[in-house]
Amino acid sequence: MNVLVDTSVWSLALRRAARDLNSSEKAVVAELAELINEGRAKIIGLVRQELLSGIKNPDQFKKLREALRAFRDEPVDTPDYEAAALAGNECRSRGVSVSLADFLICAIAASRGWSIYSTDADFKRYAKILPMALHSARR
Repeated sequence: MNVLVDTSVWSLALRRAARDLNSSEKAVVAELAELINEGRAKIIGLVRQELLSGIKNPDQFKKLREALRAFRDEPVDTPDYEAAALAGNECRSRGVSVSLADFLICAIAASRGWSIYSTDADFKRYAKILPMALHSARR
């Protein structure tokens, strides 16, 4: 099964120095490396944009942009946005706060039969309401 990787995981791997990661964060990064090696790690353009946003140093921006170019953006179309809106509406109606980016990730993963890999605890709340699979480190 392919895995749609959230910004939180990519950020640990590509924006943080390995020496600054704790043991659980290192396990997350190691799992991402395994997913990449297996050809199962997927990204969407919105996650790419989030990763590249806020980088003040132009050289760091270029380095990160080049690293991310190894990964093709999964195409996103009208039904994905509509499904994201429906998922957000469902969660909001049950008192769960909504992030537009998160629900687009949920909708894309669900429509393609993929799991989501994230360190963001919000996805665990969404998974109690929405039909979605969460990926976790295998070690």
